[in-house]
Amino acid sequence: MTERMTKSLTSVVLGLLLITSAQADALKLAVGQRGTWDTSVAEIGQRGGIFKKHGLDLEILYTQGGGETQQAVISGSVDIGVAAGVMGVLGAYSKGAPVRVIGSEMTGAAEMFFYVPVSSPIRSLKDIGTGTIAYSTNGSSTHGVVTALVKQYDLKAKPVATGAQAATLTAVMSGQIDVGWSAPPFGLDQLEQGQIRIIAIGNDATVFKDQTVRLLIANVQALASRRDAITRFMRAYRETIDWMYADRAAIKAYAEFMQMPEAKATSARDRFFPKVALDPDNVVGLDVIVRDAVTLKYTAAPLSKEQLAELIQIPPR
Repeated sequence: MTERMTKSLTSVVLGLLLITSAQADALKLAVGQRGTWDTSVAEIGQRGGIFKKHGLDLEILYTQGGGETQQAVISGSVDIGVAAGVMGVLGAYSKGAPVRVIGSEMTGAAEMFFYVPVSSPIRSLKDIGTGTIAYSTNGSSTHGVVTALVKQYDLKAKPVATGAQAATLTAVMSGQIDVGWSAPPFGLDQLEQGQIRIIAIGNDATVFKDQTVRLLIANVQALASRRDAITRFMRAYRETIDWMYADRAAIKAYAEFMQMPEAKATSARDRFFPKVALDPDNVVGLDVIVRDAVTLKYTAAPLSKEQLAELIQIPPR
């Protein structure tokens, strides 16, 4: 091949790449809690080229929790929200917020844990007394779990919004908060080093055990005007989940994202995040969730079948 032909071929390839890039649809995402395995699907898929393959370019904004994520979607500053608390979403929709559910993000709350410093006299939730227990943000899944735990065990503890895991750990270790919250891989080093002790897990809140706790949501206007792009997002999202559990390259991408050893990333996935829990196509336990939303005072009355049909619009495979 002559030098001239090589330059010509290179120009064609670059031109095609530019055309492909120009045709990619940009979607803005708000993602609660940077770095947890289940909230990293978009990041891992983007790094693996899966969203690009579906003609999408993701702009990812990380928030301190599901409440902030939900507000970003409601305000229209992002198209899609990842890991919004199910109770918060039901409550917002019941008040007329422009939000729709496009998928389940996480079912069950076994990955969520509540902890104290090893020097703390608190050994169980009932030992908190009138102390403080952390959650991330209002309307988040941690907020829902803490609200449920307080009601279930008739606790006198005061729930306090502390933001992300790192800020929560600082508040706990400095004595500002009695009981902190976290989810792997955050907190695993402190557990292994004997700095903190787990006193409860998310599934101790029986209303959330084996039920969907976090959702994928979209702004109503974005869903109406960009339905094709959001449908492709969900296809890429599903494909990424399959990749995350089948290919070592996905673990490598996640480990690089989090700057952690691959062995630690694999351990966090295998111990706390079964693939079925990330299934985006089924909001599990909906009848019970709707009833519990009233019990926990997120909604004034159960959402009707018509309301649920309007709220939940999961794009087809």
